[in-house]
Amino acid sequence: MTHPVPPRQPVAPRRPVLLGRGSWGEARRIADIVRKETVGGALLLAAAVAAMIWANSPWAGAYEALRDLRVGPEALHLNLSLAGWAGDGLLAIFFFVAGLELKREFVAGDLRDARRAAVPIAAALGGVIVPAALYLLITWNVAGAGKGWAIPTATDIAFALAVLAVIGRFLPTALRTFLLTLAVVDDLVAIVIIALFYTDHLAPLPLAAALALLALFAALVQRRVRAWWLLLPLAVAIWALVHASGVHATVAGVLLAFTVPVIRSERAGGTDAGPGLAEHFEHRFRPISAGVAVPVFAFFSAGVALGGLDGLTGAFGDPIVLGIVAGLVAGKPIGIMAATWLTARFTRADLDENLAWVDVAGVSVLAGIGFTVSLLIGELAFGAGGDEHVKVAVLAGSLAATLIAALILRLRNRTYRRVHELETADLDHDGVPDIYESDSSGKVEG
Repeated sequence: MTHPVPPRQPVAPRRPVLLGRGSWGEARRIADIVRKETVGGALLLAAAVAAMIWANSPWAGAYEALRDLRVGPEALHLNLSLAGWAGDGLLAIFFFVAGLELKREFVAGDLRDARRAAVPIAAALGGVIVPAALYLLITWNVAGAGKGWAIPTATDIAFALAVLAVIGRFLPTALRTFLLTLAVVDDLVAIVIIALFYTDHLAPLPLAAALALLALFAALVQRRVRAWWLLLPLAVAIWALVHASGVHATVAGVLLAFTVPVIRSERAGGTDAGPGLAEHFEHRFRPISAGVAVPVFAFFSAGVALGGLDGLTGAFGDPIVLGIVAGLVAGKPIGIMAATWLTARFTRADLDENLAWVDVAGVSVLAGIGFTVSLLIGELAFGAGGDEHVKVAVLAGSLAATLIAALILRLRNRTYRRVHELETADLDHDGVPDIYESDSSGKVEG
C-alpha cells in the first residue's frame, strides 16, 4: 500500500540583506582606501591643532598675515590669498579624488547593484536634509543666518577614518564601506550645493571655454591617454576657467573625475592588462589629496581665535553656532538613521545578522564630523574669516560627534573583534579570507 507524498512546502523567498558584507574585492579596496585616508586624517588633525595653537598664541598676527598673503597673477583673476589657494585650488584635488571614487563605486564596485546603492544614497540625502532643516529651524529669526544652511550637511571622511583608527579598529567591513560610500556621496551633494547655491555671479564665456576644454579632456582620457604633460596643463586650464566663471573652482575637480573611464579598454587580443584609468589616477592623486590638500586647507581654515572663556560663552549664545552644532550632532545621525530605516522598510530588507541598529547609530553619529567641507561652505556663506563663530561651531560639533560616536562604538567593541576575526580568518592560506569563499552566513554570537 502506497502512501500519498505530502506536498512540498514552498520555500519563503530570502529577504534582502541591509549592509551586507559584500565581495572580497570590494573589502580589499575599502581597506586600502581606509589606510591611506587614516594617515591623511592624522595629518589633518595635526594641521588643525597647529593652526588653533598658533592663532591663540602671542604670534597670532603672523598666522593671519600668512593666511592672508596674496600670490598669483591678477590678470588671470588668480591673485588669491594662501587660504584662497587652499580652498579653491587644493580642495579641487580632494573633490577630484572623491569624484573618481564615486564613479568607480557605481560603475565597477558593489554599488552597481541598484539595491545596494540605494542605502548609502538615501542615507546621504537624509544626512543633508535633516541637518539643514534643523539649522533653519533654530536660526529662523536671525537676519542673514539662512545662507549658512548647508554648513552642517557635510561629512569629513578623512577626519572620521582617523577617529576610527583609534576607536574602531575592528569595525566590520560593511560599516566601514557604508561610512566611506556615504561620505563620498555626501561630498558629491556638497559640490552640487556649492555650484547651485554659492555661485554669486556667472561669466558665460569662461564657463563655455571650460566646458570646451573639458570635452577635449574627456576625449583624451576616453582614448586612455595618460601623458601627464598633456592632461595636467589641460586640467589646470579647466580649473582656472571655472574659477573665472564665478562657479566655485572645486566643481572642476568633480567634472574632470566624471570624464575618466573606469572600465579597462578592450584591445585586439583581449582586455588591457593594466588597471582602469580611474584607478590609475586615484592611486596617483589620493596621497596628494589626503597628505597635502586637506591638511593644508585645515591649517588655513581652522585657526580661529577663541578669546578665552568669555569668547566661547559668547559664541555659544549665537543661534548660528547652536544651529550648526545641532545639525552636526543631532541632525546628521537622525537623518541618516531615518533614511536607512525607511530604506530597509520599503525594500523589506533585514539588517545583516552580525549587526544591530546601534552599530548604524554609531556610524551615523560619526558622520556628523563635518570639518573640511563644513569649513569650506562656512567661508562661502559668510566670507573667508568673516565669521569666527562658524569655525567654533564646526570644531565644537565635530568634536562632540567624535566623543559620542566613540562612546557608542566602544560599547560594541567585543562583538566587532569577533566579526573581525571571522572576516580575516584564512585557514587555507590562499590569501582570501574563508568567509568570502563560503556560502555560510558566518553569524557571530554576542
